Amino acid sequence: MHIPDNYLSPSTCAVLGAAMVPVWATAGKKVKEELPKAKMPMLGIGAAFSFLIMMFNIPLPGGSTGHAVGGTLLAILLGPYSACISLTVTLLIQALLFGDGGILAYGANCFNMAFVLPFLGYSIYRFIKDRIHSEKGEKLGIVLGSYLGINAAAFFAAVEFGIQPLLFRDSTGQPLYCPYPLSVSIPAMTIPHLIITGIVEAVFTLFIYIFIKKVSPGTIYQGEKQKTKAIYGFIMGFIFLTPLGLLATGTAWGEWNIHELKTILSGGNTSGFIPKGMANGFDFKSLLPDYSISGLPEITGYILSAVIGAAFCIILYKVISSLIKNKSSKEDL
Repeated sequence: MHIPDNYLSPSTCAVLGAAMVPVWATAGKKVKEELPKAKMPMLGIGAAFSFLIMMFNIPLPGGSTGHAVGGTLLAILLGPYSACISLTVTLLIQALLFGDGGILAYGANCFNMAFVLPFLGYSIYRFIKDRIHSEKGEKLGIVLGSYLGINAAAFFAAVEFGIQPLLFRDSTGQPLYCPYPLSVSIPAMTIPHLIITGIVEAVFTLFIYIFIKKVSPGTIYQGEKQKTKAIYGFIMGFIFLTPLGLLATGTAWGEWNIHELKTILSGGNTSGFIPKGMANGFDFKSLLPDYSISGLPEITGYILSAVIGAAFCIILYKVISSLIKNKSSKEDL
């Protein structure tokens, strides 16, 4: 679901990026007003959770892969505005450090995974939980919210892919960017998410929520102490399990590089057509492409990438939390 650069036109990227500006502004304001300073580091823990969850690739029909996101989980634990901020940071780290998702397409990826997913997933969760006042109601809300949230995000991504050949063509009528129309992109994105990825997202969300509720109820309930040691231990366990994501071979639909796309479009013949906007588009070189480290075995590089990404998320918010406290202390003097 991480849209690479050059699959969407610059104008599409600009529109979706602009749409995220008021979302980010509102989310930042809400977090500043509503999230206690003591819970600020939880944004980093949430971002780390999401980062690691997305490293667990799963095989999908057709030889492609997918992954859970954890957007609804973060929205339930921290609130949808905090989840939006956490996921925004996660997606930025993935794009800049690991080349997972485009730089120009960053706004589009945030729109799908940091806006549509957590807000819709949380709304469904609250709707059910507020009407079925029991533990079963809560679990049902978690499962349906996370399942429908990620499927909605996949649908929006499919539409963004599919409108490209409708809106952007060269003088000969050939598509300039993503060549797949809505009739291809929607079923290709939504069917695997409906039958596999959405279920994985729901299972991840319910399992992690139950675990956190048991080991650190203060993360969920006000007035109880947060036990972050258990959560950090869980994150470490996640890190060492991430190589399981390497077992799923193939590239996620719509995330192919130029060479892969050329082969796919030509049915295996390397003389395939590549849209001009993609062939001559923006090219960003990330530091650790595809979660690998040059000179190291694939598994080792994947684990170290998980450590780097998760640590970056956690440390960033600890620094922000420290700055906020220092600022408050100065104001009190």
